[in-house]
Amino acid sequence: MRIYSLRCFLLVVMLVFSTFRCDAQQSKRDSTNAASRPRIAGITTVFRKNSHAEVIIGRLIRGYSLDDEGSHPALALTSLFTDQLPKGDLGREWSTQYGFPIVNSVNKALTHGSKTLNVDGVLLVAEHGDYERSATGNKRFPKRRLFGEVAKTFEAAGRSVPVFSDKHLADNWTDAKWIYDRAKELNVPLMAGSSLPVLWRYPPVDTRRDSKIEEIVAVSYGSLDAYGFHALEMVQCLVERRAGGETGVRSVRCLTGDEVWKARAAGQFSEQLFQATLDRLIQKRWEKRNKTLEESVREPVLWMIEYRDGLRASVLILNGAVANWTAAWKYAGENRIESTRFQVQEERPYSHFTYLVKGFEKMVETGKPTWPVERTLLTSGVLDALLTSKLNGGEKLPTPWLDVRYTSDYEWKQPPEPASTSQ
Repeated sequence: MRIYSLRCFLLVVMLVFSTFRCDAQQSKRDSTNAASRPRIAGITTVFRKNSHAEVIIGRLIRGYSLDDEGSHPALALTSLFTDQLPKGDLGREWSTQYGFPIVNSVNKALTHGSKTLNVDGVLLVAEHGDYERSATGNKRFPKRRLFGEVAKTFEAAGRSVPVFSDKHLADNWTDAKWIYDRAKELNVPLMAGSSLPVLWRYPPVDTRRDSKIEEIVAVSYGSLDAYGFHALEMVQCLVERRAGGETGVRSVRCLTGDEVWKARAAGQFSEQLFQATLDRLIQKRWEKRNKTLEESVREPVLWMIEYRDGLRASVLILNGAVANWTAAWKYAGENRIESTRFQVQEERPYSHFTYLVKGFEKMVETGKPTWPVERTLLTSGVLDALLTSKLNGGEKLPTPWLDVRYTSDYEWKQPPEPASTSQ
């Protein structure tokens, strides 16, 4: 009996030692892999579950599926700065678990406390947190302040590395343009934007490159500042491919309430294109309630955008009736209409953010933006102007400052199908 007990004890000891040795070897391999990957600093407002910081920067920590399984980006998070510390913060817990430092300044995140630049890229994610709103209703995330501290570190180091800034460059044109100009001044490879241009489309179509687009109509939902920005980037990634490239926006106008339906009745946007956007919706909520579209939308909003080359774009925000992003467009001289739905993954792991990370990864590898930052500069300015028009009672607002000209060679491709994305 004693011999049997001794054998069992020795077996347990051997199993524990074997497990410890395997864990140590795996840890050593992980450490070696991390050391060989480009070093990334995470700069964010808050780092809590399901925040943009977690679903973007978190992919460098826990992999594309956010569960420590499957593939990881070829990037290593080597420092994290958070501007605020809310309840439910994950940064401190993960810092201990995954072995990256939490630092108390942007400079330390980029230099690791030294006098030199010690990272190969920067992820700037300022999308959640307790911040005030501007007069137009836009949440004032500290993007200029945070990017300014990044730029100051670059200037002191005498060199720059690629930076990705999540969503708009800033909540107002002045700050967005300052960030853009500062990046140009320091030769910073800068990229920004929404996940909508990189995610799934049903059907998987894009605008024809170098075609003349006559008009585009889009449907959106949600808040005007956060989700409205997504809608504008959806439109812009389609129209920037048109003949002559992007030439900028001449004027904008924001209508609300009954004025939206009056504009529809007056033909201020194409009814045919509008119907095509509605046909792409997964659900037409007003039909399920046996109501009209107008009855289902308590406060409709219409954004009207006139581009400098004559292109017209209209975005209708129809809360209460729709919960998808769709767009339809018409080419000049043709009767054929094309339309599609832009589909996010509504539950974890929110795989559409994977393709933002992959775009950033490519920029770190090549040193060149994967898509043009001018797209986001323009949409940041258009959103600010539209919310200003709304604040001023829906007046038409000329926008000579939105003379943003660029061409894009970015080619969208339908991503692999995630198992749980709704069709």
